[in-house]
Amino acid sequence: MTALDFGPVMLGGNVFGWTTDREQSFRVLDAFVDGGGRSIDTADVYSAWIEGNSGGESESIIGEWFASRGRRDDVVLATKVYSHPERHGLSARNIAAAVEDSLRRLQTDRIDLYFAHRDDQEVPLEETLTAFDRLVRDGKVRELGASNHSPARLREAAEVASSAGLTPYTVAQDEYSLVARDAEIDLLPTLGTLGMVEVPYSSLASGFLTGKYRPGATVDSKRAGSAAKHLDDPRAVDLLDVLDDVAAAQGVSVPAIALAWLAAQAHVAAPIASARTPEQVGDLLQAARVTLTRQELEQLSAVTEPVSA
Repeated sequence: MTALDFGPVMLGGNVFGWTTDREQSFRVLDAFVDGGGRSIDTADVYSAWIEGNSGGESESIIGEWFASRGRRDDVVLATKVYSHPERHGLSARNIAAAVEDSLRRLQTDRIDLYFAHRDDQEVPLEETLTAFDRLVRDGKVRELGASNHSPARLREAAEVASSAGLTPYTVAQDEYSLVARDAEIDLLPTLGTLGMVEVPYSSLASGFLTGKYRPGATVDSKRAGSAAKHLDDPRAVDLLDVLDDVAAAQGVSVPAIALAWLAAQAHVAAPIASARTPEQVGDLLQAARVTLTRQELEQLSAVTEPVSA
């Protein structure tokens, strides 16, 4: 079980150095922590997919913000290893090198939560977990997480850690939202059995669950294609009406309701959501003020209930 307090929502750092430049990123980070936010999620690969970037841009911006503001102790910091173009995979050698790169970019002496960004089936789990365990024992990492791992691999990792006396994974990170609910079928029950918690990414479905995307509407966003695809699903369109009604009843934003629903699900510690502007941060943090009634939870859940759940 994790000892980390993520607060009501984790701020996603994937936009820093991508859709949000350094100056704007600083304003977003200021707004988030000043508004009561307590945790930030990033990865060593963010944002290598942009022309001219090499990976590590998000970590570097966050590190510069820590140095400028002196707020490192106010934040639970999560980052990841596996996907960086020059630090690929989960071998012991790569993990040892990648963590030093991340610590340098983040301008800190420890990472609160260090994720295996993907499952590396080319490397024995015992090698990976032994390398991670060494980081914990050396004080460079507080807890370990597994992102995008199957339930079977999470169970296997737990068995390896237990039998070898190694630090186990305590946190998972996977796609989960009101319009992507496959995690409910096997993943979340597995986490419950293992004593792990989930911090879901794509909590707002690339912006679809902010309510900006409606039939006939045009949204200027680099993620518009990923968000607008949900308009092809009649259930997702119906969900927007329910979100509108619950948001109006609660007196908060639509994204706050979507995040509050996610936070209320079993084994979810805090949803991850990103913001390009300080104004968007306010909408995210509203989720902390929301306590959905049982009826509201059922209304929201019923629209997109997984068929196999």
